[in-house]
Amino acid sequence: MEEKFSQIGLAHLPGMRHNGTEANAMANLNLEVPDDLARTLAGIAAAQHKSIQQLAVERLSSLVEASPERGVGSATALLQAMNEPPHLSGPDVDQLEAAIADGRLPIRTRELFPD
Repeated sequence: MEEKFSQIGLAHLPGMRHNGTEANAMANLNLEVPDDLARTLAGIAAAQHKSIQQLAVERLSSLVEASPERGVGSATALLQAMNEPPHLSGPDVDQLEAAIADGRLPIRTRELFPD
């Protein structure tokens, strides 16, 4: 038996990114999925009082956000943080390092095995 496919069109809401912040550019994506998958998605979306597009954008966004490549401490996250404001000058960094050094407490060691 040949499997039938349905097309699902996905689009961001006008003026919004997947994470709810404002955006200037919009993208459209059309997917061909098996009919039974399309029906299942429609049922899930209806149960959540959402459109199929809203459901798909939320689920796809969570995949991107959960990607280990974008995780805390990843190269992607580090580069993103470096490119976002505030952009520090050399004197700003020097002042921060001096404040950190001034805030350090002396290390107290105790003798663990006294004679």
